[in-house]
Formats: sequence, structure tokens, C-alpha cells
Amino acid sequence: MSQNSHRPVSPPAIPPASSHVHAAGEVIDRHRHEYHQLLYVSTGVTSVRTARGTWVVSSNRAVWTPARMWHQHRVYGASMIHTIGFPPNEAPLPDGSPTVLAVDGLLRELLMAYTEPDLPEPERRRLRAVVNDRLRRADVQPLTLPTPQDPRLAHACRAVEEDLSSPRSLAWLARRAGVGERTLTRLFRAEFGTTYPQWRTSTRVFHAMLQLSEGASVTGTARRCGWATTSAFIDTFARTMGQTPGAYRSAAVRTEPDAAD
Repeated sequence: MSQNSHRPVSPPAIPPASSHVHAAGEVIDRHRHEYHQLLYVSTGVTSVRTARGTWVVSSNRAVWTPARMWHQHRVYGASMIHTIGFPPNEAPLPDGSPTVLAVDGLLRELLMAYTEPDLPEPERRRLRAVVNDRLRRADVQPLTLPTPQDPRLAHACRAVEEDLSSPRSLAWLARRAGVGERTLTRLFRAEFGTTYPQWRTSTRVFHAMLQLSEGASVTGTARRCGWATTSAFIDTFARTMGQTPGAYRSAAVRTEPDAAD
């Protein structure tokens, strides 16, 4: 990944807001802002990667990235991306780490309206006040793909992600990583705060989101991500994401964004 080497500049009094189209597969190289940023995708799916982990943004979720935190974006499916900046001293959300939050119908319309080009400043200020209020009330969605720090845990995680279609036991994974099962269990708990089966389920759902956003079928995604049956995949995905994989896929690929909009 390339690194933005521009010297930091003082943030504007009201950081920028914008909406723009990105093509499927596009990568926005590693960079950072002197202000907090909320990123929302009204069409398509985009991932946000930091040193702490990777988050997925779609039409029912947005991601909050604190000021001065290095991050990178990758676009899955043609996407309309909306970004809003917030002054460092005016954070409606936690400023210690990235946060994924649910976007309901009202917040969705507010974010899209606020990022319209050439919006009169008085109207923008009024919308901003309501956006701040709604962000403070939004539900946090914790699904993320954390980045392992311990080399043994990193090796184990890569072994699983390289072939999600094959069920891997903790014993198999421990042998592959060259550690004992108890040690590997402790590593999952210490770094991710979860068990290996819980991490693997979240990882499979995470990758399923990316595949569905690119138009993959529900059945094919279930098979590639390691579910024995499509119905089991639908049940797990719906419990985790609050919607079926079919509904998620339809929302992600329902339209091709129009750059003229």
C-alpha cells in the first residue's frame, strides 16, 4: 500500500462533505485526515481498513474513522460514496477507534441530503445539527475483521481465510500454526475477545458480504464461505446482519450509480 506523505494541514472550521462514484475494484490508498470522517455508501459496498482491522460499509451501515488515523478504502461493486467531515473537537461518536453504526431510513436520507453539491450553507448547518443528533442515537454494529498482531495468530487466521469452504478444527489450526490448542485459544481471546468458532463465523459472514455485493448468488456464496447448506447460511447471516443475504445482495447491487446524480 502506498502512503500519503503530504504534511498535515490545519483542518477547516467545517470539514468537507461530498458524494462521489467509485468503480468496482477501485482502491483508495492509505491516507488520513486532520478531521473525523463518516463514510456511507448508498449503493454498493466499500471496506475501510486500518491497522486495527477492516470494516464493511453498505446501504444500512456507515463507518466512523477518527481524525489522524491512517486508513484505506476498497470498493466492491460500483458504489456511490458519501463522506462527511467533523472537527476534531466536535465528535458525535467515539474518537478512539473506528465505529460501524446502523443507518436507518431517516439517517440515510439526511446523509444523502447533506452531501449534495452546492448545498446552501444555512441549509447545510441545519442538516448538520440533525445529523449530529441522529448519530448520537445510532446503534453501533460491532461486526469487523480485526487484524491479528501475534505472528502465530496471524498465521492461523490466514490459513482459515485462504480456504473458507473447508471447515477447520481448532486442533488442525493449532498444528498448522505450530502452537498448542490452549495457546491458540488464549490468543483468540486476548486479541479478539472471542472464541475461534465465533471468529470464524464472523469472518465467513464478512467475506460473504463482499461476495454478495459483487453479485454472487446466495447459494454459491454459502458454499464458498463454508456453510453446509444454504438455509444454514441464510439463518446465520440474517441473525448477524439483521437481513437475509438475498436482501443484502439486492440492496448492494440494485442500481448502477449515476455520476451525474
